[in-house]
Amino acid sequence: MESLRKTSLVAGGFYLLTFVSIPTVALYRPVRDANYLVGTGSETPVVVGGVLEVIVALACIGTAVALFPVLRRHGEARALGFVAARVVEATGILVGVASILTIVGLRRAGAGADALATGSALVALYDSMFLLSQSLVPAVNALLLGSLLYQFRLVPRVLPLLGLVGAPLLVASDVGVLFDLWDRLSPVTAVAALPIAVWEFSLGVYLVVKGLRPARGIAA
Repeated sequence: MESLRKTSLVAGGFYLLTFVSIPTVALYRPVRDANYLVGTGSETPVVVGGVLEVIVALACIGTAVALFPVLRRHGEARALGFVAARVVEATGILVGVASILTIVGLRRAGAGADALATGSALVALYDSMFLLSQSLVPAVNALLLGSLLYQFRLVPRVLPLLGLVGAPLLVASDVGVLFDLWDRLSPVTAVAALPIAVWEFSLGVYLVVKGLRPARGIAA
């Protein structure tokens, strides 16, 4: 039980840490200006946003590594899938950050107006990586982790239900973005992402405050 409590604290702390990137929507706003490369505003907000997302990427891997020893006892295939999905998510986040920081690097190098098209392409790359790594993959995470937590009642079932219900909503939202039915930053995507956000935040809080329960479900 003591080991389970320590695992819960570490995993919950990492889950809560993944929410430090919430301000990046505002911090990255300057880089979306078509003339950012030739502008004179401060680069600090964009760099801070990049640092926050790097922290999130590392915290994503931390959640999976912390929970894996417990999850593998109940469903090794899903536990491995969860770790793999978290690593994919973190990798995508880091690629997106690299694209943003490349824009900053071009600006510092005085790339000028000739590089404006390159800057726009890098912003588009970030948006694509965000859609895949921070929207689509979290839906996969919710299905893998949520199904284990629900089946074995490692947490109150209402928590994984949020993830299991939110996953298809998030996928549907992503499909809409892919087919240009709405923008990635539209109210539709925000509403569709809310259940998964609530699921991950609530899970983090529960793990820190209460911790994982001993398994009570049916063996996988």
